[in-house]
Amino acid sequence: MSKQKIIILGAAGRDFHNFNCRYRGNEAYEVVAFTATQIPDIDGRKYPAELAGELYPEGIPIYDESELVGLIAETGADMCVMSYSDRSYEQVMSLGSIVNAAGADFMMMGERDTQLKSTKPVISVGAVRTGCGKSQTSRRICEILRKAGKKVVAIRHPMPYGDLVAQRVQRFAEVGDLKKHKCTIEEMEEYEPHIVAGGVIYAGVDYEAILREAEKEADIILWDGGNNDTQFYKSDFHIVVADPHRAGAENTYFPSETNVRMADCVVINKVVEAEFENIEQVRDNIRDINPDAIIIDGASPLTIEGDFDIAGKKVLVVEDGPTLTHGNMTYGAGVVAALRMGAEELVDPRPWATGKLAETFEIYPEIGTLLPAMGYGDEQVADLEKTINAVECDAVVIGTPIDLTRIVKIDKPTVRVKYELQEIGEPNLEQLLAKFIG
Repeated sequence: MSKQKIIILGAAGRDFHNFNCRYRGNEAYEVVAFTATQIPDIDGRKYPAELAGELYPEGIPIYDESELVGLIAETGADMCVMSYSDRSYEQVMSLGSIVNAAGADFMMMGERDTQLKSTKPVISVGAVRTGCGKSQTSRRICEILRKAGKKVVAIRHPMPYGDLVAQRVQRFAEVGDLKKHKCTIEEMEEYEPHIVAGGVIYAGVDYEAILREAEKEADIILWDGGNNDTQFYKSDFHIVVADPHRAGAENTYFPSETNVRMADCVVINKVVEAEFENIEQVRDNIRDINPDAIIIDGASPLTIEGDFDIAGKKVLVVEDGPTLTHGNMTYGAGVVAALRMGAEELVDPRPWATGKLAETFEIYPEIGTLLPAMGYGDEQVADLEKTINAVECDAVVIGTPIDLTRIVKIDKPTVRVKYELQEIGEPNLEQLLAKFIG
């Protein structure tokens, strides 16, 4: 019987995990290619032989998703496996139609084969969309568990945009580890807050190997999800964060509904800023999808660092990239803070955007009056620094979760915006996590 030929559709994360779980070492299949999207400059590489296993001595090529139809014809692929997240149902099924029309089957892998079992208790944090507030929720959980004397180790959803072999298993315990592992700005935004809070966080490519390393130093494993992807580990308590600013995504985005259906608890974040009817729409959708889920209302109050008074000033706001690009938000914490502090004008950076940043605005024209902190490589970081310093403004409001001035040199006054999760009323996370503490 001939092998079934597979193309895995991904974005440098879930795709590699799906391969490792089902296809690596499986002689019933031949993975002929990966495709890549969402993240710039991750195509044109290979999933290396060192990670792909003995069936793939040459590794597996990675192509841009735009080449998919030609790849199906060229390779004779039998099936394409959807292996990335933060896509609307319309986008997913449009992709499925493209695949079907090209002659191949289209599928999504379920949780049974893709969730690894840990020897330690696992608490997982997922979301309905990118930018809902997973990171501050994860930090809040770590804070509660550490306060109770537990050694909690976070494992972050993959973002392997560099040397995949070198990134097989990564451990971060000091800020210097970010440079050691040549992290992108997106990676720093996720890892640095855990480190600054005194935690240890793992990431990489091979999540079986990562889990076994983390178990050696943990009482409890925290899965810190990416985008709105489902968790890679079988969870003892699954928390999903929803955003009323994007009400309705609970049952119209992939795999948002899957996350909500699996949830033990859903945190409706940002309820202080959101419209009441949007909050209630989210609440009703959660109850329709998963009536057994515990619902917590939450907020992400802002704190401001910096001595410069931006009242009456023209400011450039820099926000984290993924929330604004495939997350489809038009503003973030930086914009909210700037308006609260009385900024006279938010300066549109488009006239000064250079290189890769100019391309980002072309690909995502709906981005608001702000600058996404795109930095997936040295070229993008250089473009970010050049653009910030070229913009004609009085100050820069930094809404990213990291100290951006550590990465790029900014020749203007800066103000930094921080935010942490705050539960409103009861039940709260400390009550729900009691069973992991006692």
